[in-house]
Amino acid sequence: MSPDNEAARTLRHEGIRVGEIIAYRAWRVIVFGWLSKADDFLHSVAMRDYVWYPNRPASGDVRTHGIYSFRNVICSRDEYGYDTGNSEPFLFGKVKIWGEVVEHETGYRSEFGKIVSLDYGDPELLERFRRVYGLYA
Repeated sequence: MSPDNEAARTLRHEGIRVGEIIAYRAWRVIVFGWLSKADDFLHSVAMRDYVWYPNRPASGDVRTHGIYSFRNVICSRDEYGYDTGNSEPFLFGKVKIWGEVVEHETGYRSEFGKIVSLDYGDPELLERFRRVYGLYA
């Protein structure tokens, strides 16, 4: 377990159960370049090797990482607040999150997440990835 998430192990479950939560996040688009090969999937911004596959939920253990999302709409790299140090494009949209959910000051860390809409970003990339993920604005 990561020392940064040591506190997560000590949290007591409050027994609260809710339905699905809609939250907001960003995804990274891999573009063809010297060191990368483009693909038709969206990728996590922070976890470079994590791929969001169509037709199956993203998942993670909330005690270590989980699926991060924000409470409020984000639609730019500046609002996302994470500098990857590269110029790969981001797409922004909504996710449905469920399972074990840890609430933070600005958002959530959940066990499961599924993309429900792609709302902001390069228009051509939005159209392409809406088709790949079966989303229609």
